[in-house]
Amino acid sequence: MRIGPSQVVDPRLKGIVLDCDGVILDSFQANTVFYNSLRRGVGLPAMNLEEATFVHSHSVHESLRRIIPADRWNELEAVKKKIRYTDLMPYLQLEPGLERFLRTARSKGLRLAICTNRTDTMGAILDHYHLAGFFHPVETAATVTFPKPHPEGLNKILGKWGLRRSEIAFIGDSAVDEQTAASASVRFWAYKNERLRGDILIPNFDMLSRWLHKRG
Repeated sequence: MRIGPSQVVDPRLKGIVLDCDGVILDSFQANTVFYNSLRRGVGLPAMNLEEATFVHSHSVHESLRRIIPADRWNELEAVKKKIRYTDLMPYLQLEPGLERFLRTARSKGLRLAICTNRTDTMGAILDHYHLAGFFHPVETAATVTFPKPHPEGLNKILGKWGLRRSEIAFIGDSAVDEQTAASASVRFWAYKNERLRGDILIPNFDMLSRWLHKRG
């Protein structure tokens, strides 16, 4: 994988799509607390590392099927109602340099969107961090029939932007994101994860902002 600005300064690039968890936010701890609260509520122990890693990158429905036995699902609604998402906010951390990158991308005329497997919490996060004005559209597991790694979310963004596949890049941090980009036939930029097969590796948003400044 090449670390460098060549794809970032590509004049054909017109839009950048970002994943949420692990890209916009360091939310591993918040997700772990949330799903462990659900497990504890139905009488199960905390997740192991493999399960915590799985729920971090998959939709809530896929995650619940993975970590909650089917015979406990009827108990979940009552448990969910006791968990307020605002209680998880202290466990969230905005990725360093993100806001500067968003302002730089917008100043260079690039469109920005989100494609995430979150469901109904994405709006609260964008409002909390005052980021909603940067992204359109925001595709979540609640706005598509098939969540990532299915390409539906990226395809919807392409359709709304009216762009070709060669004109966007998708930034993600997981194998699910890598598969999503591949299934949509768009360029994939790996964020802070050297194990992924991306067109470039983004070590941090400050570096990406510096690369963007080289655009005309």
